[in-house]
Amino acid sequence: MEDFISFIVKHLVEKPEAVRIEKLTEDSGRVLYKLYVGDGDLGQVIGKEGRTARSLRTLVFAAAARKGIRAGFEIVDPALPPKGAEPPHLDVIGSSGERA
Repeated sequence: MEDFISFIVKHLVEKPEAVRIEKLTEDSGRVLYKLYVGDGDLGQVIGKEGRTARSLRTLVFAAAARKGIRAGFEIVDPALPPKGAEPPHLDVIGSSGERA
C-alpha cells in the first residue's frame, strides 16, 4: 500500500525524493498511513479546495478495502506541531510589566 501511495504522490510533487510514508497500526487494527512531503509540495498534494487530498484518501480507502483492511490516511503538515503535543509555553506579561 505504501508503494501505491508513494507512486501517486511522487507524480504530483516537485521533490519526489522527499516523499515519505509512515505506516502505523492502531490498537483497533486500523492501519494509518501518514504522508510527508518536501517543502513547498504540500499545496500540490492538497489541491484546490482539498480535492486532490480527498481523491487520494478515496483511493487509499478503496485499495485497502480490496485487501480487506481498514485504513486511514493523513497528510502531515510539517509546520504544525504533532497531534497530542503540548502547545508552546508563552510568557504572559501583565500591564504592569510583570510576568503573570
